[in-house]
Amino acid sequence: MNTCIIRKSLFVIPCFVFADLFSQQKITGKIVDENNISLNSVLIVNISSNKSSHSDPSGQFVIEAQENDEVRFVKDGYYRTDKKITNGNVNIPFNVTLLKAETVIPEVKITYKPTGNLEKDSKYLDGSRKIASLNSSMEKYMKSPLNEALPNNSISKTFQGHDFSVGQVDMVKLIGSAIGLVKKATQPKITKPDYFESRDFINKLKTEMDLEFLKKYGMTEEQIDKFLLYANDTRGLAKKYRKNFNTDTVETELRVAFALYKKTEKIGD
Repeated sequence: MNTCIIRKSLFVIPCFVFADLFSQQKITGKIVDENNISLNSVLIVNISSNKSSHSDPSGQFVIEAQENDEVRFVKDGYYRTDKKITNGNVNIPFNVTLLKAETVIPEVKITYKPTGNLEKDSKYLDGSRKIASLNSSMEKYMKSPLNEALPNNSISKTFQGHDFSVGQVDMVKLIGSAIGLVKKATQPKITKPDYFESRDFINKLKTEMDLEFLKKYGMTEEQIDKFLLYANDTRGLAKKYRKNFNTDTVETELRVAFALYKKTEKIGD
């Protein structure tokens, strides 16, 4: 009977050792751009375990992960990339390519087309210079301080009745000022969020906000994630609302951002 117990103990111990070794597996690889140039300081986040690391100057990275974990690669100026770890990735280094985000350049319209006739074209250019000079002068005038005192736009005391409020305390204004000071003191201070605060805020948008107005355009989950990141970056949502989350206000912000977003981005399939 003692021999049987010893055999069972020997069988159980290796299982625990194997499980511990499996949980400590690491993946390695290299991060490059579309021109195969190494990218340093890329943030690598294991979303499944909430562990993170950064790529070195040669683009190499190491992070703890195991099969079926989801790992995200993030760098300013590049589209983020997510990768699900397979059994082959655990043992073999692999490359990750980040695509550079496009910069939208505003369209410039040329209203005048030169004819090649120097005399005609020079007249137009002279006129443009005169208009530019006039606009510059007007701008300076509008920004300059007034040299003459403005007339006092008020009714003469001769035609005014007795002012019964003289010497009295305006309680409505006093109470309003006190309420304003209390609200200002109790509101959370607006600060810049870090990466994890921004990530948690994006997740909160996906779980607590009604995003049906995005889904009706046929947007996929990945496209919705991309838009939410755009809205957060352009409207500063996490900075303004992560501590004071108001669904009505945030929804208004999202709709304003989407109106601009769909003008430059492909929506739906």
